Amino acid sequence: MKSFKFSALVVLILIGTGLSVIAQPFYLPKLNYGYDALEPYIDAQTMEIHYSKHHLGYVNNLNKAIKGTRAENLSIEEIMVYAGRRGDAVRNNSGGHYNHSLFWSILSPNAAKFPSGMLDDAINMNFSSLDSLKRLLNSGAATRFGSGWVWLYVTPEKKLAVCSTPNQDNPIMDVAGKNRGIPILGIDVWEHAYYLKYQNKRGDYLNAIWNVLDWNAVGKRYEAALNDPFLKVIEKDAWQELKDFHMVMAQTFHPMEDGNFQPIRTRSAEMVEKAKLLAKAPVPTSFRSPEITKAINDLVEGSEMLDKLVKKGAKDSKILKSLSGLHDTFHVIQGLCSDEH
Repeated sequence: MKSFKFSALVVLILIGTGLSVIAQPFYLPKLNYGYDALEPYIDAQTMEIHYSKHHLGYVNNLNKAIKGTRAENLSIEEIMVYAGRRGDAVRNNSGGHYNHSLFWSILSPNAAKFPSGMLDDAINMNFSSLDSLKRLLNSGAATRFGSGWVWLYVTPEKKLAVCSTPNQDNPIMDVAGKNRGIPILGIDVWEHAYYLKYQNKRGDYLNAIWNVLDWNAVGKRYEAALNDPFLKVIEKDAWQELKDFHMVMAQTFHPMEDGNFQPIRTRSAEMVEKAKLLAKAPVPTSFRSPEITKAINDLVEGSEMLDKLVKKGAKDSKILKSLSGLHDTFHVIQGLCSDEH
């Protein structure tokens, strides 16, 4: 979902009037059905307001929030994976745009009522039956306090899982905790999704929505997610122990580059602690290899050696050499987690 595409006529008119063409990174996706197409399960007025007001608001506010930042050049997934570090405006509006775009794509007036093929097999394997999955999703949606979503998603281990998230969060985001992955089905349980027709009866809305939820569309999303390289990005970002070590490394190595050795001299023991926690934690499935195990062990050994130098009051030159070597070892781990490996 990148820039708006203007017709040649519109471009010529704008140029002729001296106005510049300003392309926005994200735009409202086209609906594949009319506002009244999902009646009587979702009424036309709700669809129109939900799509043309609420969703459009997320798009416009997202474009404003990322204007002039590096996020302008990122995909929606790349923005969301670090949503917790980008501020509330980006977090809420990127999620609002992504979540609604997915929601519209899996609804249909001619919905397939049952999954088939690979998705059907995966549902039976993970949840025993479609009815069991529906009960889990309905329960997650019904018990979500306030506003939010319930999700069926593909984990980095390529299994199916169910969770619910508050507001406009989703499993791609770092704020989702252990519930990380690529969503393939999402049900909106904000009141604006159902209040005009169902008032406060969220359960009635949840029962009705299965009549227009298209399992063929969900199945296509499932197969795409299984082969999506972004699963590895999520898997690496969910490796909390690696992130914790990285934080200490960044907060000590970069000041040292500027000649400030105080952070590493006061935090060398913390670096040892984080390295040992990393070594004890399980390596995510996609990254397990003898090479990465060796690199993590080297990280522990290098951290301990650095800590000994600090405690002995070694000269800055020795600290520089030791921390630089440790930094290189850390980037060996980062490289082994990249797409090339």
